[in-house]
Amino acid sequence: MQKGHHVSMVMEEEVKRWTAKRKAALVTEIIQGKTTVAEASRAFDMPPSEIEEWVDEAKRGMENALRAKPLDVREQYERQIKELQEAYGEAMLELRARKKLASLLGEEDK
Repeated sequence: MQKGHHVSMVMEEEVKRWTAKRKAALVTEIIQGKTTVAEASRAFDMPPSEIEEWVDEAKRGMENALRAKPLDVREQYERQIKELQEAYGEAMLELRARKKLASLLGEEDK
């Protein structure tokens, strides 16, 4: 009986290790909107409530990190925002350039 207990302990350890890494990746995808709790619960055959708890935990962790080291986190956050804005700006410029090109090509047709 002792032996069986040990095996289940090892299994639990494996699961814990599996979840710590996977959890972080999964939670990040959910927070970024790349996947949903429902999709994740189906994919990993887990109750949605458990995944929601992970997401809440992660968000609390982020909030605590913000309070503990507001500057580091703020800099990181601002850097991400800046990168997003730059990427958006480039996309808009490209869109404008394409529209201009399309209108120029359109003019030549007439």
